[in-house]
Amino acid sequence: MSSFQTDQRTTYQPTRISSALTIVAVVAVALNLRPALAAIGPVLDRIEAASGLTSTGTGLLTTLPVFLMGLGALAGSSLQRGIGERRGIALGAGIIALACIARLFWFSSVGLLASAAVSGIGIAAVQALMPGFIKRVFPLDAGRIMGLYSTGIMGGATLAAASAAGLSRHLGWETMLGLWGVPALLAVVVWHVSPPSEAHGEGAVSSVNAAPLWRSGRAWLLLFFFGVGTGAYTLVLAWLPPFYVELGRSEDTAGYLLAGLTLMEVVAGLVVSAVINRFPDRRGPLAAALFAILGGLVCLVTMPLALAFPAMLLLGLGIGALFPLSLIVTLDHAEGPVRAGQLTAFVQGGGYIIASIMPFAAGWLRSHSDNLSQAWVMMAVGIVLLLLLSLRFSPEKRIA
Repeated sequence: MSSFQTDQRTTYQPTRISSALTIVAVVAVALNLRPALAAIGPVLDRIEAASGLTSTGTGLLTTLPVFLMGLGALAGSSLQRGIGERRGIALGAGIIALACIARLFWFSSVGLLASAAVSGIGIAAVQALMPGFIKRVFPLDAGRIMGLYSTGIMGGATLAAASAAGLSRHLGWETMLGLWGVPALLAVVVWHVSPPSEAHGEGAVSSVNAAPLWRSGRAWLLLFFFGVGTGAYTLVLAWLPPFYVELGRSEDTAGYLLAGLTLMEVVAGLVVSAVINRFPDRRGPLAAALFAILGGLVCLVTMPLALAFPAMLLLGLGIGALFPLSLIVTLDHAEGPVRAGQLTAFVQGGGYIIASIMPFAAGWLRSHSDNLSQAWVMMAVGIVLLLLLSLRFSPEKRIA
């Protein structure tokens, strides 16, 4: 029984139902945080041919929204104070919907980049506010709900990657990209009809006397860890399908490889959500996730065709576990929902800015060498560094 359920006889069943509905709303919103990015990779060659974008320019289709996710996350505290979590999350989902729908009518190079930027702003609003919302509404189960939220994000990427090539072939890539505005609009509706969050959780705890996060070395460590780890995700999301198309695989096959990888991310996210409470020391699961990513990158560098399936499996499981674990470890370091919101905003803000560099750098490498192997090597070096940094995430450490 949760501590905030003050009257078992009268509040247990309604709270249980309303909590379940709130979780459904959280997942519905999460499903729409990656299709605007994930649907591009499998049809990148078509977009380049039709829009005139270079490899560096198409890299910006992922880099730009991820960079804006970072800037938006840094403004999360202001957004929370200005319009609140629920309205801010609804606004973010609505912006994502409008950005996707705009691609139906404005699919020039300028239009694609503009819609990418706008979608990044919407995603940023949701990602800046949702962790604090979860910490407040589910104070005793934040790790599990964060795992479900992260799984929803990766589930949306799976659906987008798996359907991109087929829908583009039958409807055109412009329509395929624009259709992702429909589920985003549905998510806004689901979010609006979900029960008020005050019914489930406790009020915010003031952290007015807390020290600025930019003065905390551990906060910067968490930021860097999240940024490099998420960089592996953005790199694979943007460039794995084009990498396999260059090696002679069809767009459908490349899209299915990315979809299979993101499906493994969903599986890993569900596993993390189910078992994370058994690991108060997160360093063991972190090491397992990082070693899986490293193994997948080695497969891509050494034998990408022969080891395509092991690469997909290892990268999917590793990235899928690392993303929620990074957020959970961040929440572990915060005392109270307000501080959790501030810390996750700080970590995601700088982290997504770091992560945005990866797809752009890979696009630059591709335009100068026609070979993405160097990008996989670059990422492998980053993962080794994260393995060393993860040793410092002792469960006793907190940020005041």
